[in-house]
Amino acid sequence: MKNLAKFLLFVLLISAGISLLYDYRLKHGGLNLPSVRKPEKYTLASTPSVDSKQVASLDALNRERRALVNSVIPSVVAVKTSKKIGIRREYEMDPFEFFFPNQRRFRNPNDEALVQNALGSGVIVTNEGHIITNNHVVDQVDEIEVQLSDGRTKKARLVGADSQVDLAVLKIDDPGVKPLKLADSDSVQAGDFVLAIGNPFGFEETVTDGIISSKGRPNRSDFFGDLLQTNAAINPGNSGGPLINLRGEVIGINTAIISRSGGSQGIGFAIPSNTVRTALESLLKQGRIIRGYLGIQTRGSQPGQSNAGSEGVIVEEVMPGSPAAQAHLQPGDVIRKFNGRDVKNMYALRSVLAQAELNKNVELEIVRAGKPLKVTTQIKEQPVDYETSGVLPRRGQPQPQAPGQPNDQGAVSSPLAAIHVDELTPEMARQLNLPNNARGVVVTSVDPDSGVAELQKGDVIEEINQQPVTSVSDYNKIAASLDPSQPQILSVCRHRMRSFLVLRPR
Repeated sequence: MKNLAKFLLFVLLISAGISLLYDYRLKHGGLNLPSVRKPEKYTLASTPSVDSKQVASLDALNRERRALVNSVIPSVVAVKTSKKIGIRREYEMDPFEFFFPNQRRFRNPNDEALVQNALGSGVIVTNEGHIITNNHVVDQVDEIEVQLSDGRTKKARLVGADSQVDLAVLKIDDPGVKPLKLADSDSVQAGDFVLAIGNPFGFEETVTDGIISSKGRPNRSDFFGDLLQTNAAINPGNSGGPLINLRGEVIGINTAIISRSGGSQGIGFAIPSNTVRTALESLLKQGRIIRGYLGIQTRGSQPGQSNAGSEGVIVEEVMPGSPAAQAHLQPGDVIRKFNGRDVKNMYALRSVLAQAELNKNVELEIVRAGKPLKVTTQIKEQPVDYETSGVLPRRGQPQPQAPGQPNDQGAVSSPLAAIHVDELTPEMARQLNLPNNARGVVVTSVDPDSGVAELQKGDVIEEINQQPVTSVSDYNKIAASLDPSQPQILSVCRHRMRSFLVLRPR
């Protein structure tokens, strides 16, 4: 007890000493303690720099735009998909990691499969919960889930899809959905104000604005001529989301971009709403898209052909047994009207064909040898093996030649010489998790400092300047025919996303 009392006394003396020392140094400024600051004087601005009366019209525009956005957001959904990818044990490394090292994926405990997630957008278009999105968003996936604007998630059922128009119809069970109306895209004009809404890079309910940049280009016979072009920012993840007009109606479904970086560069494309409506009704009624066809081949318009772009569609070839043959159309005929509607180009003809009823008489107004003529026929369903584009190569475009060596790329002198490709085999397509309809050549490497950094190993080049690429031989022939001083447009499939890259001369 005496030892304990001595120890406690010792502790008290030490504590008292430390306390006295601290007080002494504090009074004599021996400690580097922060000095007490006086409050800074400040005055915030109390009035705006511009009187609201001076910008009354802009203020009203701001309120109207808010109202427009708030009215359509509840109808736009984020589409989330997942797919299991089997992995063979004999691989020493994961081929998916080799080609796509930054893609999000999850391993199963037994390491026999990868579960890959992808993102897209969609828009509710019926009171029953039908949702329009792109086919490439939901193609060949195992599960589809949509996230509503209030944060709820719903399992979605795939009702039908079509890869040719790149549209798919989903269905969710929710009695409280708010559908958007499909507008008449024929009335859309360049310069119209539009909003693009979607899920770019996983950022739900992103709104961008712009205008219609172009519509139905008469001098293009490829699918770009059918699409609405907009400068509203569209990025990966926007696919399947709506393009909205001032009345909150859907005038298009965002589907593709042209970009050197893979992100928005102000050139985006949307499937017109009239095409969407026709596809939607066909998928809901028939489970597939019923396509009418006339049975003619046309040729892409060329500079100097006055009647090719503005005065009708020139018939180059008539398919035997087709509705065109039954109407006794002949090569050289110029189709001017279809059931009273003007046909100025192939885009307009495809549009009226898509909306025509099958097996009912239609009247064509044509010009033959400079004389007007009317003929009648019935539009039939397009045969499965029919050439869907209906467009022959332009005169002057490279024609098929004798095949060369599969990988003889050393002789190619073109802007694409820096891109090295190989044949796309079915096994490789499976490893890369490509859509079933993917066709092209796979990029194996890109020369450093080539200015083509936007391409990656594992990308699949499907088209060059709208010319299909089905083999390395095709790639070499097309590349060798290019003008090095002109930009080149590549259609590229990366994973399950398609985009367009512009390679400009350096």
